[in-house]
Amino acid sequence: MAELKLYNSLTRKKQVFEPIDASHIRIYACGPTVYSYAHIGNARMAVVFDVLSRLLRGLYPKVTYVSNITDIDDKIIKAAQDSGEKIDVITKKYADIYNEDMASLGVIAPDIQPRATAHIEGMIDIIKVLIEKKHAYEADGHVLFHVPSFAEYGGLSGRSRGEQIAGARVEVASYKRDPADFVLWKPSKGDKPSWNSPWGDGRPGWHIECSAMAAAHLGLPFDIHGGGADLKFPHHENEIAQSCCANGDESDLASFSKYWVHNGFVTVNGEKMSKSLGNVVLAHDLVKDHEGETLRMTLLAAHYRQPLDWTDSSIAQSKKTLDHLYQNLREIADIEIDDNTALPDSFMDALCDDINTPKAIAALSELAKTAVETRSAALKSQLIAAANLLGLLQHDPDIWLGYGVTGDDINTDHIEDLLHQRTDARSNKDFARSDEIRDELLAMGIAIEDTPSGAIWKKI
Repeated sequence: MAELKLYNSLTRKKQVFEPIDASHIRIYACGPTVYSYAHIGNARMAVVFDVLSRLLRGLYPKVTYVSNITDIDDKIIKAAQDSGEKIDVITKKYADIYNEDMASLGVIAPDIQPRATAHIEGMIDIIKVLIEKKHAYEADGHVLFHVPSFAEYGGLSGRSRGEQIAGARVEVASYKRDPADFVLWKPSKGDKPSWNSPWGDGRPGWHIECSAMAAAHLGLPFDIHGGGADLKFPHHENEIAQSCCANGDESDLASFSKYWVHNGFVTVNGEKMSKSLGNVVLAHDLVKDHEGETLRMTLLAAHYRQPLDWTDSSIAQSKKTLDHLYQNLREIADIEIDDNTALPDSFMDALCDDINTPKAIAALSELAKTAVETRSAALKSQLIAAANLLGLLQHDPDIWLGYGVTGDDINTDHIEDLLHQRTDARSNKDFARSDEIRDELLAMGIAIEDTPSGAIWKKI
């Protein structure tokens, strides 16, 4: 079995992955807050962890992948107030859209997708323990985690005390014992959603949600936790603090999750995505204009830990790469494959080296080229198996490349008639007419390809 190495954000180095229990790998990734459409940065996390979970399933007998839905949050409440819709209507709507959009990108649904509102009791139980252990306190209807009570705080992000306070972007309220203290529970009044608790009616803070859901569905400790790099501080830092303190393992940051995996930021045309710049790219819009597999390839084209600059040219390059792979696959369409074939070493070595997808895609391209040259059934089998692991080459090559495509905008009888006219023109050495027909077809979005058995056409 290939030796998997992952960059562990907790130790800040690449390490050989040593599972807690090799018979059952457990992973958690922070999912979306469902008040609006997911942006391409959210999609990057989903695709990266989809590849990681596929890879682990190929290496180990059982994998449980959990990725949550946050369905209670101040942004959700505001969206409900602004729209006049009920909160559960909004959260269901955008959770469904998120899952549909991610499926368009080839993302396999997580094994478990828990919702925060179904785990309030578990959150309250953790908060009770933290209060009992003097790591949390009640003040003015709130319950807060007292950061100075946890000596290891900052161990994930490496932030200094000053950086912790500045980076937390928290209100320095009068009831806080320390500016870095963060909310575990807060009062909820009026028409805002609330649950009964020992501290009055209220709702949970954001950070406690994932601690409760991860513990409920994976047990502690589990193997891998992660998400986007923006979550490292304060969200993941706070998860570690409250989980380690509640479970009595305050000196061992890995007692919550052994490995932490974070994907890099996505920029747009060299700039940070932000509403103020008006450059937020939504996955929901992209899947309307591009094949989901092209978008997936674009997200995998850079190493997951590196920044990814999202541009029209990067999408075009991904489409070009996929077209070439599909053309290779089409050329060996008549060759049978073995579904039980082993994955090629060059490909697996790349993926097992901290999920190096650019190197794996290069290995895939080389494999496709050699499979065409040799017309080897074994190499074609390896090509299909490797592509499946990446979630690529999932379409029929003819359909992807546009050969014989039909539809309301395609008049096949007219196209075939023009092809016959072009054949006659070429036979009569009327090359001017032949070129006119070619240009007419191009204007219709149809390309001609001359083959030994005659001209064929495809939609472009």
